[in-house]
Amino acid sequence: MILNAKKGLKKYIIEVVCLLYILLFVYAAVSKLLDFENFQAELAQSPLFSAFAHWLSWVVLITELTIALLLIFPVTQIKALYAGYCLMVMFTAYIFIILNYSSFVPCSCGGILEKMSWETHLYFNVFCVVLAALALWLNHPEKRYESKIIGMYLYPYQLFFTFALSSGAVVVLFLSSEKIIHYQNPFIRRYPHHPVTLIQTIDLEYNSYYFAGAGDGKIYLGNSTVPLYLLSIDANLKQQKIRVTFNQKSFLFKSTRIVVRPPYFYILDGRVPAIFVGRIKDWKAKLQKNRPPYFNIAEPVDSNTVVFRGISKINRNNVLGIFTSIQEKTNIASDLLQKQIDGVFDTDGMLHYSSEMKKIVYLYSYRNQYIVADQNGELDYRGKTIDTISHAQIKVAYLKNKTERTLAAPALTVNKNSYVYGHLLFVNSNVPGRYEQNQVWKQTSVIDVYDLNKKTYLLSFPIYGIDHKKLRNFVVTPTHLYALIDTKLVVYQLNDKLKNEINHVSENKF
Repeated sequence: MILNAKKGLKKYIIEVVCLLYILLFVYAAVSKLLDFENFQAELAQSPLFSAFAHWLSWVVLITELTIALLLIFPVTQIKALYAGYCLMVMFTAYIFIILNYSSFVPCSCGGILEKMSWETHLYFNVFCVVLAALALWLNHPEKRYESKIIGMYLYPYQLFFTFALSSGAVVVLFLSSEKIIHYQNPFIRRYPHHPVTLIQTIDLEYNSYYFAGAGDGKIYLGNSTVPLYLLSIDANLKQQKIRVTFNQKSFLFKSTRIVVRPPYFYILDGRVPAIFVGRIKDWKAKLQKNRPPYFNIAEPVDSNTVVFRGISKINRNNVLGIFTSIQEKTNIASDLLQKQIDGVFDTDGMLHYSSEMKKIVYLYSYRNQYIVADQNGELDYRGKTIDTISHAQIKVAYLKNKTERTLAAPALTVNKNSYVYGHLLFVNSNVPGRYEQNQVWKQTSVIDVYDLNKKTYLLSFPIYGIDHKKLRNFVVTPTHLYALIDTKLVVYQLNDKLKNEINHVSENKF
């Protein structure tokens, strides 16, 4: 009678555990199924499974439902419980890695997890794993072994081996996903919690301001309607108007832009062409005696050198070059820009210079590529942004016997704006990634961050528009991001992850 009572108790415990697992998996699967698109998008944000979100979302859903179904039938109950044990071990390992080894903790992924913190859910999963292990232990067939003692000690090893194998599978997925996301990204963005925090919005009253530069705890704004005036804003958001002067009684500017790189500032006009250089201590500039070649964009390297983009005299295509005023020397890097269609519109883009890396960075506007070269114009490498548009989607019309060209149809802009600080490339992308909702995309401007040193994608974050106006431009400092949205200057505080990435530059000089 006692033996029958023990068997009855064992059977009762196993039945209760199976019932709990049925309820758990059915609830979790139905929750995911009712909002499957959101579940798939949130799984894509997971630091462990981003690269496998598309197929893994279906595998998890089907597996949960299959196990729940098989747990109903006595013939398949134990095998299904064993499968449920493996799956819960995987879920537990997943949460453990998220909490201890992930670069960030993502949002919840639906179901019960949505009602719990990650720590609480870890304890819940461990409890479920222990329940399944207990039920399997109570059911283990001792008669298969030569003695009860062998069965008593060997079966726990089987459970432990299964535990290790299931956990190992999650680790392999984690390492594989991280490698794919950072080096071979299938256009899945990572959105960590609050990489930037909105601090304040300042109304500048005019939308003609542009970022002239940053340094020494200040940012500088130029104004295209008042070319020789600057507005400086310090860390306390105190504003100061600055008037720039130069050593010419009169000068016919055609297309003026001021660039501030403390301790110097520059007045650049590529249509004259002319370069003025001065120090910010007195804001007085002198015209460089040696005349540079014509250029349409330029970035200072130092007080005597600029990197520029101009039009080649040979083929009338865009070309990058380096001009040094002291030697009156121009080095044309003719092989850096790669023609796809016409050599002008298809090579349009944004030019940067990283003084920390001592590298030239050029980002194409209409394709998912950027160029990193040294300060002599020698190619370092060609990188790719995470979107999939590798060929410029533009249509060019030629006018006046092919002496002039224009866009014959609206072009698909891939990269709208960008900024380089140290070894980080910040890109305002114009293309929605996988699992991103168009409605949300219309309200935000997404910034993708790349590590130029490691040649990897890091993360993304949104900048929300104001009054249906989206981001015009932005700059990044060691502690803040400043954005221009219509007439507003919006100030964001960088979180610790971005600060650490940026400050890493000062510890590793290039």
